[in-house]
Amino acid sequence: MNQMKLFGMHQTFQGMVETKGHQKLTQDELINLLVQAEWENRENRKISRSLRNARFRYQATLEEINYEHQRNLDKNQFLRFYDCSYIDRKENILLTGPTGLGKSYIVSALGHQACMRAYRVLYMNTQKLFTRLRVAKADGSYPKETDRIEKQDLFILDDFGLQPLDANNRMALLEIIEDRHERKSMIISSQLPLEKWYEVIGESTVADAIIDRLFNGSHRIELDGDSMRKKK
Repeated sequence: MNQMKLFGMHQTFQGMVETKGHQKLTQDELINLLVQAEWENRENRKISRSLRNARFRYQATLEEINYEHQRNLDKNQFLRFYDCSYIDRKENILLTGPTGLGKSYIVSALGHQACMRAYRVLYMNTQKLFTRLRVAKADGSYPKETDRIEKQDLFILDDFGLQPLDANNRMALLEIIEDRHERKSMIISSQLPLEKWYEVIGESTVADAIIDRLFNGSHRIELDGDSMRKKK
């Protein structure tokens, strides 16, 4: 079993032999139990692998989100995100609000839930993304990096708009959004209100193209209130 990488089946069978639990089962029940154990083991390993590959900033879940702090967070809306059907519909989530309101935690929780539902997810800080793409252009790995992003069912871009985009970053962002438009979902968090995104992107033609694709059919969440860090 181990040589065939049937680790879940091996672990369960070994435990049953040690406790002589298999003696109480029919052959059909034993086979069913072993197959179920192998299936669950593989699913758990796949989820663990997805969580590692996603590289979330926080280990967060939707169940752990604090709705008591007044920050204009609609619990019913987040319950509707629980089944991740917005990913199946190729919809985006745009989350904005002042610093200290837990935006990075929230997008990490949404990404974690998507991993639990077996979607491929990648989380990246905006500035780190642009740095990575700039290096990739220099060493020739740029197509590989963009393909990696394109293959994700959900791409999370955190801390967007901390500084204006230059021409290279602007075109890189347009390429990513163009590749995903009506094909894959994105979650973007930003300290800036949505009406300020146009200024940060710059260059009106490119900004129009980016904003039109992002905003069309998106879920918009605008947080407001006192910083949770100050409260702590």
